[in-house]
Amino acid sequence: MVTGTELDAARAFLDSRHGRHFADEVRNHLLRGKPLADAINAAITEWMGWTIGRQTSKQYGIPRGLPYLTGFVVHCGILEEAAQTQQ
Repeated sequence: MVTGTELDAARAFLDSRHGRHFADEVRNHLLRGKPLADAINAAITEWMGWTIGRQTSKQYGIPRGLPYLTGFVVHCGILEEAAQTQQ
């Protein structure tokens, strides 16, 4: 996996509102005529090219400078794990 995270973290991300935004980006690439695999790779490349800035770091507790996709996959995975341990 491009983010270097567990599959459960990726699932948690895709189930989150951040994952919905990622899916919207994949859809945008599909609408531009790219095949599904290429659309997914284009969205990954785009999200990995962005970095977590000061405000996002402050709001979500994700370290500054991480690639956006990695930061939010890890963040969602941590939230999911915390929710499971509280049950």
